[in-house]
Amino acid sequence: MSRLSESVTRAMQILSGSDLAADYTVARLLEETYTRRSLDLSDLSPQEQAALVEGRAINVIPSASTLADKITAAQSAGRPFIVKYGIDPTSPDVHLGHSVPIIIASRFQRMGHHVVFIIGDVTAKIGDPSGRSSDRPPLTDSDIAANLSGYQAQVTPFIDFERADLRFNGEWLNKVSLPELVEILARVPVSMSLQREDFRSRLAAGDGLSVAEFVYSVVMALDSVAITADVELGGVDQLLNLQMCRKVMEIREQPPEVVITTPLIEGTDGTGSKMSKSKGNYVGLSAAPDEIYGRLMSIPDHVTESYLKLLTEWTDDEIQLVSKRLADGTAHPMAVKRILASEVVATLHGLEAAEAARAEFTARFSKRSFGDTQNLPVVSLKEHAETTLGQLISQVLDFAPSSSAVRRIAKQNGLRLISETSSGDQHTTTLTEAAVQQTLAAVLAEVDSSEGADLYLKVGRKAARVDS
Repeated sequence: MSRLSESVTRAMQILSGSDLAADYTVARLLEETYTRRSLDLSDLSPQEQAALVEGRAINVIPSASTLADKITAAQSAGRPFIVKYGIDPTSPDVHLGHSVPIIIASRFQRMGHHVVFIIGDVTAKIGDPSGRSSDRPPLTDSDIAANLSGYQAQVTPFIDFERADLRFNGEWLNKVSLPELVEILARVPVSMSLQREDFRSRLAAGDGLSVAEFVYSVVMALDSVAITADVELGGVDQLLNLQMCRKVMEIREQPPEVVITTPLIEGTDGTGSKMSKSKGNYVGLSAAPDEIYGRLMSIPDHVTESYLKLLTEWTDDEIQLVSKRLADGTAHPMAVKRILASEVVATLHGLEAAEAARAEFTARFSKRSFGDTQNLPVVSLKEHAETTLGQLISQVLDFAPSSSAVRRIAKQNGLRLISETSSGDQHTTTLTEAAVQQTLAAVLAEVDSSEGADLYLKVGRKAARVDS
């Protein structure tokens, strides 16, 4: 029996016969599953490794059996099996949506393979056109440097950089000659790029599409050539880019890499849109433990299973068991979300942080008492009396990306002022969209609160104390 199988057996015993709402159960389960983040998977056969990867992928091109064969061939030749993951530093933040393929890269690393994490300092100047409706404003070297400053730290919870390479594609792309590039482009059919629906839509609408964007995937493919990649990981929106990598490797007379694409994780709002900073439905990898925990506790029930599948080390058997317990009523959706939120916080900040975030959330929301809650942000009425509620929430508290996002929260009845007495009695006022444009002083003037009571502003699952 493999080490993973032994761990799954222990976890299944906890999941099958315990109260999933009990803190003791969550702690026992988390201790078991957390160790999988560093579990040695090298005792899995190439076929088992390929199956484990395929179970979390949308595409394995050309096939999982080819992946297993390539792993076997590398082992027989006594050479490293090269796993490529690349990202362009077009933003300073990495969120959980980006982590889905990175988690697969982590598993490859624990299988004993060599991960090469490529930062696209050159390709970022073009900008990946995938899914865009217009051309991306060009980035300067200083923009890229600023965006890069926190990248490695944000993905370190998943990748052990002492055993992986962190490379910048400027190392080789800055040396590519024009004749060399033209030779490759001459052998790439235009039809490969015109397969892209985003390109066809932009051309049909008369929107901008630069030649640089048109050849982006060819330039990106040179990364695979430079490191002789065996496999490359990316979101499913990268499929056509990754297929170009296979084509260019063939042109350069290299065995084409296996392409593995992963699902685009749904945002925390549960509307079906992918997780995105612009939509405010994301969880940043650098966010504080309490924020991560709270955001995941606020997700709709229907996305919990996909989050467990894509963001944790749980296996299908474990997820199916929990789904069965939810269906037959022996487990509650909130209990499962507590486990999920603890899993993600533990991954990013450790077990102690996960335990503290769970306790903090329980004190703040389950007990519905704010008085005993630690570390709540405080807003001074004296300082922000003339600040609009939208600005206060989005700019001062950073509880939402914009005032328009605050209005959406209000529209969903998620914006409230809570008056709480020393005995814990509360009076809640649900604020309307119109209140978002009012000043803090004007909003408070309309609230009926008991003398001596404390005031709290609740924005979705986040809360702050209003200090007079």
